[in-house]
Amino acid sequence: MKIAIVGAAGRMGRMLVKLSGEGKDFEVVAEIDVADGFAREWPEGTEAVIDFSFHSAVPPSIAKAAEQGIPYVIGTTGLTPEEQAVVDAAATKIPVVQSGNYSLGVNLLLNLVKTAAKVLGSEYDVEVVEMHHRHKKDAPSGTALMLAKSAAEGLGIAFDDVAVYGRKGMVGERPKGEIAVHALRGGSVVGDHTVMFAGDVERVEITHKAQSREAFAAGALRAAQWAANRAPGLYTMRDVLGFNK
Repeated sequence: MKIAIVGAAGRMGRMLVKLSGEGKDFEVVAEIDVADGFAREWPEGTEAVIDFSFHSAVPPSIAKAAEQGIPYVIGTTGLTPEEQAVVDAAATKIPVVQSGNYSLGVNLLLNLVKTAAKVLGSEYDVEVVEMHHRHKKDAPSGTALMLAKSAAEGLGIAFDDVAVYGRKGMVGERPKGEIAVHALRGGSVVGDHTVMFAGDVERVEITHKAQSREAFAAGALRAAQWAANRAPGLYTMRDVLGFNK
């Protein structure tokens, strides 16, 4: 499969280039980035685009792919509502896979969190804590939001109605049903996520720790192959792995 990588100069982009070159299934035909020495566009014949760039770079890139009928995989997080609207529009023309995390472990974790929330119920307070390296630009992480929303889904509530992002000052007692998300930054941490269910007599914690970006890159490549034979639409990594059947 001939793929173009957008954001090729970044950590994930470099890992995608490296991993693609280790097998026979992929040929990187364009390494695209705003940095010097990188391409600015992909050539004719490109069969899929994988984007791990910056949120503002996504709309023009995916709009071009939609015009050309090229499947698109998005790992970039932190999109504004307006930018997401461009992605949604593109998905009416091409298959788009969009996920805050492409690792098998995290996507399994989403199911575990939803189940735990459903079983434990509203008597357990939900807190999500994530930590990433000092260079990550958006907070909280896309994965942390996915996990928090999975907990809300398990509880049968709307996440936006109960979401809290960090706490400061005299905030008062914790209201029942609140789901809080906290972002930590430092060092070279690839990505740690913990969902806590805190009850009066026990606490359940579900944790995922990424040891290498290879887990994310491998998932994104798998998503590109999967998208090649799909109808236009907006899909997630859970669709790719068959969790949404």
